[in-house]
Formats: sequence, structure tokens, C-alpha cells
Amino acid sequence: MNIVQPIRNREDIEKMKAVLKRKKRDLVLFIFGINCGLRISDILKLNVGDVKGRDFVEIKEKKTKKNKRFPLNPELKVVLEDFVKDRPEEEPLFITQQGNRLDRNQAYRILNKAAKTLNLQDKIGTHSLRKTFGYHHYKQFDNIELLQKIFNHSYSAITLRYIGIEQDIIDESYMNFYL
Repeated sequence: MNIVQPIRNREDIEKMKAVLKRKKRDLVLFIFGINCGLRISDILKLNVGDVKGRDFVEIKEKKTKKNKRFPLNPELKVVLEDFVKDRPEEEPLFITQQGNRLDRNQAYRILNKAAKTLNLQDKIGTHSLRKTFGYHHYKQFDNIELLQKIFNHSYSAITLRYIGIEQDIIDESYMNFYL
């Protein structure tokens, strides 16, 4: 199993957006993923009607079978409204050129290709979207218990390790410690 990393640098996030904007679907997939913290399997099963004209997204998580409800932040709502404005509600949110539902392998290739174009050092894949959300959410709010609840993790230590904070904290402690 390959371990992917969050995109820790906000500048790299903006660079990814710039590369992905060539295709609106790819850009929206990236923006949606880093702003909601869902697993790719849950993102790709969404239909247009799940987000169109809505303030909240409600799903049953594929992995945990738990219900999840979260608000769409104002910026994400604007991006989504533009993306779905003339599309029927029953259509998959993310579709291929042939009109089929985008699958996780296609999503991986899209994100990985963009990361390689930018020569990002860390391994980037579909799960990097969820980890990027978690990493920046933690950095902004410094509330591991809230993030643990969002991710449905049983222990805060799991959440810290999951978003790559453990090693960051260890490295920073070494760099800032001296006798």
C-alpha cells in the first residue's frame, strides 16, 4: 500500500489549482476534496442534486456506513453552483468525457499527473485531498478533537499520524531544542 501525503504548502495548493484549471471538472474535484475532508469514494458517488442549491451535503459514508452532514463553505458553494448550474440533478457530479461517473483510478491519474507536473516531492494521490483538508484544518484551528470527530477516528493520535503532524511536531521540537 502506498502512503500518500497532504499538500502542506499553500503555495503548492495554488499551483495545483493553476494546473488543474485547464479542465473545470478536475479543478472542482480538487477544490471540493480539499475543502470537505471526504474520502474519494464518497466524493465520486455524489450526484449534481446532492450539492445543487444546497447549503449542506448529507451522505452515508461508504467505509464507515455512518451518516455525515457538513456545510458547504461560501467559497466552495460558489465554485459548485457554477459547476452544476445547467446540469440535471440525477447526473453524477464528476463525469468523464463519455458521460460516465468518474472512478477513483481516473481521479488518481488526474491528481498524480498534476503533482508530477509541479515536481511535488511528496507522493500525491486521491487520499491526499482528505489529508490536505485535515492538515490545514488542524493548522488553522489547532483542535485535534474536532478533526478526530470529522474523520470518525477513534483516537487523536491516529488523526495526528494520519495527517502527518506527528513527524512535523517531532522535527520542530528537535529544531527548537538546545541546551
